[in-house]
Amino acid sequence: ILKIFNLDNKVETGNEKNANKGTQINLFNQNSELNLINEKKVDFFQNKLYQYLTGNLEKKLFLEKLKKHKVLSFKIFSQEHSKFDSEILGIGFSYKENIGYYFKMGEKNKSDGDILILKEIFEDEKIEKISYDIKKDLKKLNEIGIEVKGKIFDNLIAHYLIDPDISHEIDLLSKKYLNHSTENFLNNKNIYNEEIRSQTKFVCNYTDINLSLKKVFELELKSVNNKLYNEIEIPLIKVLSNIEREGVSLDTDFLKNLSNTLNQKLKKIENIIFEKSGEKFNIASPKQLGVILFEKLKIVKNPKKTKGGQYSTAEEILSDLAKQNTIVSDVLNWRSIQKILNTYVESLPKEINSKTNRIHTIFNQATVSTGRLSSQSPNLQNIPIRTDMGKEVRKAFVPKNNDYSILAADYSQIELRIIASFSNDKTMINSFLNDEDIHASTASSVYGVNLSEVTRVQRSNAKTINFGIMYGVSAFGLSQQTDLSRTESKELIEKYYVTYNELNNYIKNQIDKARELGFVETILGRRRYLRNILSQNAVVRSSDERNAINAPIQGSAADIIKIAMINIFDELEKKQLNSKMILQVHDELVFEVLNEEIEELSNIVKEKMQNAYQLKVPLKVDIGIGKNWLEAH
Repeated sequence: ILKIFNLDNKVETGNEKNANKGTQINLFNQNSELNLINEKKVDFFQNKLYQYLTGNLEKKLFLEKLKKHKVLSFKIFSQEHSKFDSEILGIGFSYKENIGYYFKMGEKNKSDGDILILKEIFEDEKIEKISYDIKKDLKKLNEIGIEVKGKIFDNLIAHYLIDPDISHEIDLLSKKYLNHSTENFLNNKNIYNEEIRSQTKFVCNYTDINLSLKKVFELELKSVNNKLYNEIEIPLIKVLSNIEREGVSLDTDFLKNLSNTLNQKLKKIENIIFEKSGEKFNIASPKQLGVILFEKLKIVKNPKKTKGGQYSTAEEILSDLAKQNTIVSDVLNWRSIQKILNTYVESLPKEINSKTNRIHTIFNQATVSTGRLSSQSPNLQNIPIRTDMGKEVRKAFVPKNNDYSILAADYSQIELRIIASFSNDKTMINSFLNDEDIHASTASSVYGVNLSEVTRVQRSNAKTINFGIMYGVSAFGLSQQTDLSRTESKELIEKYYVTYNELNNYIKNQIDKARELGFVETILGRRRYLRNILSQNAVVRSSDERNAINAPIQGSAADIIKIAMINIFDELEKKQLNSKMILQVHDELVFEVLNEEIEELSNIVKEKMQNAYQLKVPLKVDIGIGKNWLEAH
């Protein structure tokens, strides 16, 4: 009954099944796998035994065999019919190197017998499950009523902690750590149309590789950060899986109206630009725009050009010219509206899942080197909050019905609190301990005025320095972000370092430490390798020097909010609240809260976020409630 890549003899039911009963039992003898392969097939599969299972009896026998093993690598083989509709075709399993089984699913996942067997496998807490990007698997199994229980191991996350800056693609990992070339078959887009034999090889090779990688990465993690992996990143997988499944509702009528309003604004700005330029042209075309600005209007004497020879109309170049040229300011305004329209207002409604009537973003744990999460399909982490148009987009994120509200909880100045703790700067620490406005306090010190006399402009400049210092802001950079001259910016930065002397020493020591070790770490030991910190190239070296300062701060903020997310999620499950966590955006968590649970959830969220980690200054959390995301922010 077990097909060992022999497509000529297919035994399905009745007397033929009984006639092969002895073969089945013998096949699953503890050490008999390799003995029963047709010798002609051994070289073809490079001494690997990959088999596929289609009949109920052989699947049950496989289950009995599997129960004797404590570690299981698996791969879900599914086909995407559309963005919102996928079908599990089968699941690959490996519990021993060079041996794999392909569990072929019944038609359209409707086989109750298959699901019962798979539930026994995945809900067995004694079996450790290994996969690659296991969060995706958890969601797919949940769709057919299966909850993965017991210990899990994710090779994608493991390698991300081992070396966050390089590619984590499984075919590259296989070549690097196992010296095994996959010959690109792991990315075969036509595999769904191939015979079961090819599908079996595809899936089982994947599970076989994952099983071998796990052994390598387990050892590597011990020398890097096993605790961060086991206590933060792995528990976070379940949290993110639930957030993604929960999704968030959109007010599509609001977005339609906003689209009409923004398109009308675009038309008005276009007409203004055409009037100033004296002709109509394609504003979205860098080539045509460059000719208008730099040849016809001659707004600058020596315009920069791209490698291709055309005039550069990059954002940073136009931003420099906008103060002196209103047409450039109009172009930048046009671009910002166009970007909001294309990226969010008109595209978000297309992301709504027809089954749930909500959008379900995907959070990536292994993309950003500092440890931050990223978001895709759609990206909900880059909606601008400082612009009026970005704020309007947030109004479209609403609760499922009137019984619910949106609750947003945001860490207040968490990165500044972290750098105050890291540097042990007494001036900055005291400002936080006294619950002062840190930007006003900074302005008071660097401008030499009383706290009560600080102006809005002075506070704004101080705020730019406070956040810019983590990114190695220069006098030139500060002058570009403010109305200060380069000389004024230089003087202000010098006064800043006098005020925060310990912070200045910390920055110097951090760079020296990075040069010595070749990496920096967050509060939880998350590493960022700086391979160019000793480069002879000043531009390349300075980039790593900035990372030496910024990565531990940004990464520590990421560590802290991940701890908070896990603790909040566990508490919500423990109390069985109806309120759910639905989004994470950098230092902010967003919840869909049942109105009756607002007070209870607010207390849980504030307590868990503020006590996620003990710094030398208190963590502060701002909580807002509203009928949309903007109102709650």
